[in-house]
Amino acid sequence: MDSNNVLLYSLTANPGLSKEVADILGLPLQQAQVSHFADGEVMARTSNNVRNKKIYIIQSTATPVAERLMELLVFIDALKKAKAKEINLVIPYYGFCRQDRIAKRGEPITAKLVATILETVGVSRIMTMDLHTPQITGFFSVPVDDLSPIPLFGQYYRQKLKEIHVKTKDVVVVSPDHGSIHRARDLASEIPDSQLGIIDKRRPAPNTAEVVNVVGEVKGKTCVMIDDIIDTGGTVLASVAALYEHGAKAVLVGGTHGIFSKQSSIELLESRISDLVVTNSIESEIPGVHTISIAPMIARLIEVSEDGGDIPDSWMAFY
Repeated sequence: MDSNNVLLYSLTANPGLSKEVADILGLPLQQAQVSHFADGEVMARTSNNVRNKKIYIIQSTATPVAERLMELLVFIDALKKAKAKEINLVIPYYGFCRQDRIAKRGEPITAKLVATILETVGVSRIMTMDLHTPQITGFFSVPVDDLSPIPLFGQYYRQKLKEIHVKTKDVVVVSPDHGSIHRARDLASEIPDSQLGIIDKRRPAPNTAEVVNVVGEVKGKTCVMIDDIIDTGGTVLASVAALYEHGAKAVLVGGTHGIFSKQSSIELLESRISDLVVTNSIESEIPGVHTISIAPMIARLIEVSEDGGDIPDSWMAFY
């Protein structure tokens, strides 16, 4: 890859992931200069000459979401004014993704609003990981690549099941709700001979989950539950309790984006979860929580964008 014409930048959200991607690509990692005025206003700039160059920025819009988003917007504007040729945005975790529809009168569709803002400021392309719902890609008029982490989870769980001496025919892959059934289905295809189950739940209020029923036979089985976001942990805890009530032997939990707000990681690790794993789309170091790196996927997507080649269909989040 031509390091004279391609610049890779990291802002404040994903320094570790960005370094991994840079190492795989063999590119130097450029550091944006991010600072704040006394009143909290953000400043983001670069000292590099970016005129007529292709830029890749890695930045999840995770907690603090509004600040990370504003950082991104200010930096993109700086690059545009410095005459960058193309600005490609890698957002491993797309904040505001759960506000993707109007559930009650008077609510906004903030996922669409953020898409509009990013396009207005001058983004050429979006690369992301496991969007909450597929319709979010339709909120953009620029190209969007939505990567699926399921092959990484499949590799992780095949190895994990061997370590704990569980046969794949004794595994049920569980979706915590109807919205994540495609993730569970795809993961089940990565674990030979495994079965599929669904938690039937209701959400009476945001961040509140009420389990109604477990669909599928889980008695005496090892359950692997997969979701896109683990936030307060309420959905996971309620679902795990329901699985054990229906006779599950053990429950392993995976999530693409580990937000872990309100000390939820402590509650989850103190529960009856046998194993908890997330990706590094949101960077954190929590003892007891395993992490899968998405750096090889992001690096390969950038390589394909620059040099051509193929990305496996299983990497793309075709729902």
